[in-house]
Amino acid sequence: MNIEIRDERFRTVVGDDIALERLATGFIFTEGPVWHPHEKHLTFSDMPGDHMRRWTAAGGVKTFRKPSNKANGNTYDRAGRMLSCEHATSRVTRTERDGTITVLATHYRDKELNSPNDIVVKSDGRIYFTDPTYGRMPHYGVERAVQLDFRGVYRVEEDGSGLTLLAGDFGQPNGLCFSRDEKRLFVNDTERGHIRAFDVGADGLLAGGAVWAEVTGSGNGAPDGMKLDRDGNLYCCGPGGLHVLSPDARSLGVIQTPEVVANFTWGDDDFRSIFLTASTSLYRVRTKTPGVALF
Repeated sequence: MNIEIRDERFRTVVGDDIALERLATGFIFTEGPVWHPHEKHLTFSDMPGDHMRRWTAAGGVKTFRKPSNKANGNTYDRAGRMLSCEHATSRVTRTERDGTITVLATHYRDKELNSPNDIVVKSDGRIYFTDPTYGRMPHYGVERAVQLDFRGVYRVEEDGSGLTLLAGDFGQPNGLCFSRDEKRLFVNDTERGHIRAFDVGADGLLAGGAVWAEVTGSGNGAPDGMKLDRDGNLYCCGPGGLHVLSPDARSLGVIQTPEVVANFTWGDDDFRSIFLTASTSLYRVRTKTPGVALF
């Protein structure tokens, strides 16, 4: 069994059992998987390796970008352009259709960002990202002193203007995702082991931010990548694997992984496959409830 069932609803959402398929291995530390729904490929990062790779069912794994400025989290905007968080440069960038790179965010006021980590795009085109300090540590980034005295969550306009600090009271903010109606933004805190829920105003600013759920369990791992499925169930990396929580914050269970899982995404034609970036490997599992395409 590759699952830990904590609530019987897990069987309906995920299944009674799952087969964990290892698609590739031999990496240093994988992160930031993102599925292209039309071109049918998965791009993912290997931060310590300074390498982004792309997987397809027909061709396996090939280099997408090297060096990659130790990119971490990736996503697509509504136009299908890839957005990336770069550890080595403390930048948020966009890869245009012609392959050129546009820099969207580097500094808050007159200080460098810590190291943008994970990123999502709202339906109005606005970009939200977390900014912990992991990319200024050895191995995962480039060791250097921080310039900011806090670790925050930000919003930036689609054209890179109007960088706005939304919340700055985290230990280490990491994964984030919107509720299906985009009225709430969930952000987890790796250092504190919990998920917070913010109300999203019409102006895109955040209010509230109370702890929504704790991510607990046995095994290695902590809150990291986080996303919702079609029915609003929230999936969050954590101790032992990928944790699944219901819309009412009840822990349903854990998809257990043999390596620490840092991030994941849904893909394949029916969006019922979860691709997991777990330390040295890339895995895939099939679930009953599909995810949602990014564009």
